[in-house]
Amino acid sequence: MVWKLKTQCRAYRFVGHAEAVTSVQFSPDGQLLASASQDRTVRLWIPCIHGESSVLKGHTASVRSVSFSHDGHFLVSASNDKSIKIWSVRHQCLLFSLFQHTHWVRCAKFSPDGRLIASCSEDKSVKIWDTRNKTCIDNFLDYGGFANFVDFNPSGTCIASAGSNHTVKLWDIRMNKLLQHYKIHRAGVNCVSFHPSGNYLITASTDGTLKILDLLEGRLLYTLHGHKGPVLSVAFSKGGEKFASGGADAQVLLWKTNFDSFNYKEVLKHHIRRTHIDGPPHLLDIYPRSPHLHDEKLQSVEVNPTFGVTNTQTLDPPVIEISSSSSFSTLDDVSSEDLQYPPASILATSSKRKSENESGSAVHNVKKQTGISPSLGNALEHIVEQLDVLTLTISILEQRLTLTEDKLKECLENQRKMLHQGRQEE
Repeated sequence: MVWKLKTQCRAYRFVGHAEAVTSVQFSPDGQLLASASQDRTVRLWIPCIHGESSVLKGHTASVRSVSFSHDGHFLVSASNDKSIKIWSVRHQCLLFSLFQHTHWVRCAKFSPDGRLIASCSEDKSVKIWDTRNKTCIDNFLDYGGFANFVDFNPSGTCIASAGSNHTVKLWDIRMNKLLQHYKIHRAGVNCVSFHPSGNYLITASTDGTLKILDLLEGRLLYTLHGHKGPVLSVAFSKGGEKFASGGADAQVLLWKTNFDSFNYKEVLKHHIRRTHIDGPPHLLDIYPRSPHLHDEKLQSVEVNPTFGVTNTQTLDPPVIEISSSSSFSTLDDVSSEDLQYPPASILATSSKRKSENESGSAVHNVKKQTGISPSLGNALEHIVEQLDVLTLTISILEQRLTLTEDKLKECLENQRKMLHQGRQEE
């Protein structure tokens, strides 16, 4: 189903697969939509009212994952037939297959420059493939469990894997070693998504929570509660200002990010360079420089979207049924007016505690649910107020430290210039 988030439009339900749909993704330019299914096929759709699609057949078992390359020219699919297949989008044909996994392949993704493919399988391995030589160049093993999902960070220097053994791991594909290891969930992790800046990672788990990680500092930032059951998928928007999550409770939640006020435009321009192949070495430097292990931390901020959030759920949305077609019309025939989508089923906003009223309401709800005595409740409210003061103080100290570092750097640079000038005069 295709939705539009801003205006109240009808939903488009594309019908064509004979069995369950396991994966969908828009092309980078938004003109195509790829879907994978348990019916062993991959379909390419034009997301308009005509709903025409083209079927790509080649797998001999359920297709688990489908993903476009960043230039939109190629498509990679992963299947229970233990293979990975790369397709040409323009010619709608199979280019080549990759065979080395010994069990079902759950996910496969292109690197930003299209040179590499990362894949994960129930054989407990994560493999890196060279698309030019069609060979496996790296192999990461995890004997504690298998990865459900894998993806590259925006700069293409490392990959993140979502583990069935409740872990999230970041691997450096240049040094071939584990960079960060998070044990933050109480059940298997189903999906991860990098913020476009590469500084944050969001995870979706069967334990019913979403968690946001600060990769620069290596810590858990937020625990998000909204789904009533396992969270199956999550993805940041292209600019990183929102992210969407889907769960086994048949809900789609849309969240708004509030990490900081830093302007990511320069960072995004920096990452765009990785979509173009250049000569080696082509991988940029990345944090951190040594491995880190991270266990669950109690000081993370829990965000529950049920507090003051408008529920825009539509139990029976107006739907336009669109059946599949055997061939494409040309992309030039698609106008922007045809791209009409319906409202999001759920709109939820996550944010930090911004006022004492929000904190007080949260504590008040806790008191109602657990039967806490008034004296203990007042003590908790006082603790929350003190924590807010500490958070503000730490934020101010961090700003002062940053200013001091910048000033020191400027002084050292001036000193270096003066010494250089003095030597030239001598």
